[in-house]
Amino acid sequence: MANKVMDIKTNILGLQHIGIPTPDLAASRNFYQQLGFTPVFTKKFTGDDGQPGEALFMTKGGLTLELYVSANPALKPGAVDHLALNVQDIDAAYSEINRLGLNNTQDTVHFLPFFNHGVKYFTIEGPSREKVEFNQYLKV
Repeated sequence: MANKVMDIKTNILGLQHIGIPTPDLAASRNFYQQLGFTPVFTKKFTGDDGQPGEALFMTKGGLTLELYVSANPALKPGAVDHLALNVQDIDAAYSEINRLGLNNTQDTVHFLPFFNHGVKYFTIEGPSREKVEFNQYLKV
């Protein structure tokens, strides 16, 4: 699929999740469970920086939150770390974002062993320095 040409507007399927860093995953889990969110996936992993990490995905209706342990979360209003857009083809999205000159972070495509077959993603910044992650659930 890497050579496939796909317009980014067609490739994006919608919001995949909102990423919220936390110093206390258990407290965050408890808080969102009290609001009716259900845990759907948890995983310990090694980050790109070589440090151990842990992520918990919770859903309520059509909204998915990614809660993850962070040593230095902002802990103030506006502390949501990123919004992730679900894409059909991560390689096509990456190519198109680069073609449009929007890869202002010079990020590359990364892999995490999340869900059944893993995910691939990359991140850029929006005009207000918000992180926008493009993410694809891998099928095989």
